Amino acid sequence: MAAKSDFTIPLVISATIHIGVIVVVAMGVDFDEKPKVVPQVSAPAVQAVVVDQKQVTQYAEKLKAEKREAERKEKARQDELDRKAREAKQAREREQAKIKKLEQQRKQKEIETQNAAAAAKAAQLKQKQEKEKAAQAEAQRKKKEAERKASEEAAAKAEAKRKQEEAAAKKAADERKRKEEAERKRKAEEQARLEQERMMQEALAAEQAALSQTRNKQVVSEVQRYTSMIRATIQRNLVVDESMRGKSCRVFVRLAKDGFVTGSEILSGDPVVCRATKAAINKAGRLPVSQEADVYNKLKEINLTVQPEFN
Repeated sequence: MAAKSDFTIPLVISATIHIGVIVVVAMGVDFDEKPKVVPQVSAPAVQAVVVDQKQVTQYAEKLKAEKREAERKEKARQDELDRKAREAKQAREREQAKIKKLEQQRKQKEIETQNAAAAAKAAQLKQKQEKEKAAQAEAQRKKKEAERKASEEAAAKAEAKRKQEEAAAKKAADERKRKEEAERKRKAEEQARLEQERMMQEALAAEQAALSQTRNKQVVSEVQRYTSMIRATIQRNLVVDESMRGKSCRVFVRLAKDGFVTGSEILSGDPVVCRATKAAINKAGRLPVSQEADVYNKLKEINLTVQPEFN
């Protein structure tokens, strides 16, 4: 039994070292970091263990394939975001074309209104001229009638006065009607203008809302992505042992714009896990953070739940 135990321990150590090397190569870990000191095992306690090179290669290829699949999914997500942005742009262009058409219709209506007003003014001028001509003819007729019938002068004057009063009343009524019609047209045009402005404001508001909604979705997605990256960085620096299995720690982290950790505070959780989490954050020193202002504002002060991971 002692001989079997002496053989098993070196075998486990050797296999663990080989698998660790494969994982580092597949995930592209930064080799600029200072190497960790590996505990030295005395020569009599370690026996040479031969690892099947083919199995090692297959495992490394599997990890690379998983990485390529993750990159493919990320590209598909970015393509979907680009497609939605293009659709929003096309919708905005259609709305702008609609607004332009409505503006052309409004200008055409304004021209028609001006033409109608000019025609009405010309008709009034013609009517005035005809009235003046008729008045001149009437004056000539009255003159001849006065010369012919001197005895009927008083009656003719009375009749002329009556006609003048009726003409004045009719003229006043026409003027009042003209003013009322002009006021009605003015109010209708004002109402049309206000309605046009309202439609334009609604269109602009809808466009701004669509753009804001798209950007908000992008920000939420980026915040989730960087939060996962921050948690993964902490996990890589977390020293775990079996007593921490199934336990967690909730921690508050404050970050500078370059990702530098300016402060951290334990909120709740297992004391052992929390001490290890605090140490992992201090060891990392700098955590992943977005350079986009609206994404950074949601990441600069975050609460994270860290739970040790075991293979």
